[in-house]
Amino acid sequence: MKGITSAILSQNLTSDDFAALPIPESYRAITLHADEVELFSGVPVQDRDPRKSVHLDDVAVPEVGPGEALVAVMASSVNYNTVWSSLFEPMPSFRFLARYGKLSPLGRRHDQPYHVIGSDLAGVVLRTGPGVFAWRPGDEVVAHCLSVELESPDGHGDTMLDPDQRIWGYETNYGGLAELALVKANQLMPKPAHLTWEEAGTPGLVASTAYRQLVSRNGAAMKQGDNVLIWGASGGVGAFATQFALAGGANPVCVVSSPTKAAICRAMGAEAVIDRAAEGFEFWKDEHTQNPAEWKRFGRRIRDLTGGEDVDIVFEHPGRDTFGASVYVARKGGTIVTCASTSGFRHEYDNRYLWMSLKRIVGSHFANYREAWEANRLIVKGKIHPTLSETYALEDTAQAVYDVYRNRHLGKVGVLALAPREGLGVRDFAMRERHLDAINRFRVRPTADRCRTPQAGGFAF
Repeated sequence: MKGITSAILSQNLTSDDFAALPIPESYRAITLHADEVELFSGVPVQDRDPRKSVHLDDVAVPEVGPGEALVAVMASSVNYNTVWSSLFEPMPSFRFLARYGKLSPLGRRHDQPYHVIGSDLAGVVLRTGPGVFAWRPGDEVVAHCLSVELESPDGHGDTMLDPDQRIWGYETNYGGLAELALVKANQLMPKPAHLTWEEAGTPGLVASTAYRQLVSRNGAAMKQGDNVLIWGASGGVGAFATQFALAGGANPVCVVSSPTKAAICRAMGAEAVIDRAAEGFEFWKDEHTQNPAEWKRFGRRIRDLTGGEDVDIVFEHPGRDTFGASVYVARKGGTIVTCASTSGFRHEYDNRYLWMSLKRIVGSHFANYREAWEANRLIVKGKIHPTLSETYALEDTAQAVYDVYRNRHLGKVGVLALAPREGLGVRDFAMRERHLDAINRFRVRPTADRCRTPQAGGFAF
């Protein structure tokens, strides 16, 4: 892979030069093993250790099919679906690969005894398959992680409704935590020229998810002046929701769990911040009983910060732990828009506060290509910035996954693949200089208060 890395770092090769680069027979990749899916059998989810299931292996380079591209990965990142995969919860990802393998001869490439995981990348196109015209070898790209077949009419209004919609690197093989990655050409987007490889490799999944959930008409359709309650507002998805709210003229009410995370939200420009831990909000009396008195106290605290107004939108992703409070605090006619469920996917709420107050719950899952493109466009223009915390070497990915699982991170966690060190990949230095203060402000650093044991029980898509 040294020749490919040297070619990318040289910055003076043509598309034909990149097309002529020899492709090795194998490459290093972060994998899960099919023969280990019972590794954690009988072990409670909260006690599982992904460092035991995440491996660095040499794997064969896959065939590049029609409409696809082979990309040299300079940097990637760890998302929560990487954690789910590594814990084999809520089901082993090999079930997805087996299902994909039955779809077509090309799908069979994905059904392997190993799974190359990872749903983000920043890198360079090396090869394109038949039918690819918009991208050429040498193009610097990022990828969004929606893989679709689009043979059904259902996906043509919104590709997220395609019955063969999959999350690349989670429900497909050959993902981004590797030196090479196989993607569909309609996943590719231009790399922001003012960002480093590791900065550009972190926003894809979370920025697109936040954009659809909050901004898109497929989600909450946020408008100027809306009060938006954002759970986990300094984290991977929440930090982008906070930025989209601020950029769109809304008023984010940021909920965090430490002073450091509160400071990150204020650095982004948010004024209304609730440190849930410091203020002692506990929405459950015990494992089976919620605490409506705490919902009410939480609602009063929100109104203190908004001049007496309830929130128009609740940006929900913790799930079980917070959902009852989320339904309660939304204003009459308001929207609770939900994705994931990192604290548990069995939500409970008092339906009187939904039905009698004409509120609505909207499910949101990742983003279609248009939504992902718009989110990336805002990053390209310097309106939205990466929230990179730490960067790990590829061989240290198992530790990175563990740290994300244990919530030992702030913002996003990056992984260097072919990039030999941080700080490389900037092409537009003038634009970077214009936005350097914001880039540094959003480049959060972990501190001693970052550690918190995750809650057990819930995983959802």
